[in-house]
Amino acid sequence: MAGPGTKPRSGWGVVALVALLGIYLLGNGLDANGGPPQPAQAAGLVSDPAHDAAARALPPAPAPLKASAPRRVRIPALRVDAPVTRVGLDPEGWVDAPPPQERNLAGWYEGSPTPGSRGTAVLDGHVDNKEGPAVFYELGSLEPGRHIEVDRADGRTAVFTAYGVEVVNKDDFPAARVYGPKGEAELRVITCGGGFSKTTGYDGNVVVFARLTEVRD
Repeated sequence: MAGPGTKPRSGWGVVALVALLGIYLLGNGLDANGGPPQPAQAAGLVSDPAHDAAARALPPAPAPLKASAPRRVRIPALRVDAPVTRVGLDPEGWVDAPPPQERNLAGWYEGSPTPGSRGTAVLDGHVDNKEGPAVFYELGSLEPGRHIEVDRADGRTAVFTAYGVEVVNKDDFPAARVYGPKGEAELRVITCGGGFSKTTGYDGNVVVFARLTEVRD
């Protein structure tokens, strides 16, 4: 599940997003596979130099696009194909997530750039709900080099290439590092992850770092 995160402070560049619980696992315990897959970097953050090197190895980035709202997200390697809805802030000022009953729905935080435009766009979604696995259940298994495709309202598809997949602690979320501008069109895809307790849920977030590498008309 995706739920409240931390409040925006000092502008979008240092917003921390979505702390997540995992409704299905809270009610039913871990499944036979031990819950959703986790990245190899679950023990700690990848260093900035390692990230920078991976990003430099990507194909040349096309020019950022003009703003246009996302309509659908696909991650072919994970068989994700989901509509995208807008999410904002909840009544307490936390970044919100899609309705928990919607298992196959991603959220675009409308306080971030639109995917494909300059800056760091953010998509989030639930890892599970009361019925079981949800849209981003497999996100932790995504490998660098895989593509994330975002269909936009202007009819264009922004294609991003993942260059990092990590678990970050929700109590010490590195907001500036995750969301800070990189000078390119970037994307972050986020769900819950890390250690799990049946009383408190997940203690972290899975974060996919990706950069725009192709635009399809």
